[in-house]
Amino acid sequence: MKELTIEAKPENTDEVIAFIDEQLEKYGCGMREQMAIDVAVDELFVNIANYAYSPETGYATVLVDVLKEPLTVEITFIDDGKQYDPLTNEDPDTSLPLEERPIGGLGILIVKKTMDVVNYEYKDGKNILTIKKHI
Repeated sequence: MKELTIEAKPENTDEVIAFIDEQLEKYGCGMREQMAIDVAVDELFVNIANYAYSPETGYATVLVDVLKEPLTVEITFIDDGKQYDPLTNEDPDTSLPLEERPIGGLGILIVKKTMDVVNYEYKDGKNILTIKKHI
């Protein structure tokens, strides 16, 4: 398992994605899966950066583990910001015209649709969100 602890700021998103991509490349992850993972990581890390500690700044820890049979990447985001489970929000109604849709929720919907597993728990004062994708 690889670990990165980094200041939760939007400008650090590229560093987080590069860290994860480095692990994915070691296992021959396909471009399609890698792109889906990158989009999910971007959404989740930016959400932590923008909301977990607002208006202050804190840190996030990103854990990457590759599980075998089936080959699966597991990415866990941990922060000790405000308790928040993004999975409890109702999914946006994508059948509505754009101008009628409320702002927010689309990114988490994309994460839920593209990852094989998405879990959230709050434990010991920490938000722990885990995604898994078969590669």
